[in-house]
Amino acid sequence: MIYIDDHINDFDLDAALQQLSEQRRQQALRFRYELGQRSCALAYLLLKRALREEYGIKENPVFEYGEHGKPTIAGHPEIFFNLSHCREAVACAVSDKPVGIDVESVRSFKESLVRYTMNDEEVEQIMTAPQPEVAFIRLWTMKEARLKLTGEGINDNMKTVLNEADRKKYTTVECLERGYIYTVCESFTVI
Repeated sequence: MIYIDDHINDFDLDAALQQLSEQRRQQALRFRYELGQRSCALAYLLLKRALREEYGIKENPVFEYGEHGKPTIAGHPEIFFNLSHCREAVACAVSDKPVGIDVESVRSFKESLVRYTMNDEEVEQIMTAPQPEVAFIRLWTMKEARLKLTGEGINDNMKTVLNEADRKKYTTVECLERGYIYTVCESFTVI
């Protein structure tokens, strides 16, 4: 299940911080700017909502972290989740199998970044698109969602993240009127 909230400034931050686990509250307060604190708190609140609605879990989740920093919910190895946020929105994906989600603001980009992170086919796709910034963010969210699913995180080999043999399912949603795009990446089995 996917939960999105693009009303980052429409809630009482102090009240929200009181609804977080101590672990997440400390994490939110480490952000220097209020937007980071709001995004961190809202992502956790979305996860709490998802856990309550999908699994009947009412207590605050506490995170454990894997080798590359990917969080899991302590005591619930059967539940997979991923969180993401940008200036415009916060996203949460919850599943019974590994999942990754990335949400990004649609914005201009530098061609050097495109050439560093995209393979030749992807560069061509972006540069010839009617809206290159949308094409770039679409591909970027796919790559980052996949890396978040596997727990690898962004690395120096971004050009090869997406390939034909990949056994992953991607769902991309463009919310251009609100200024963001998100992609969910899930594992699937071939029968």
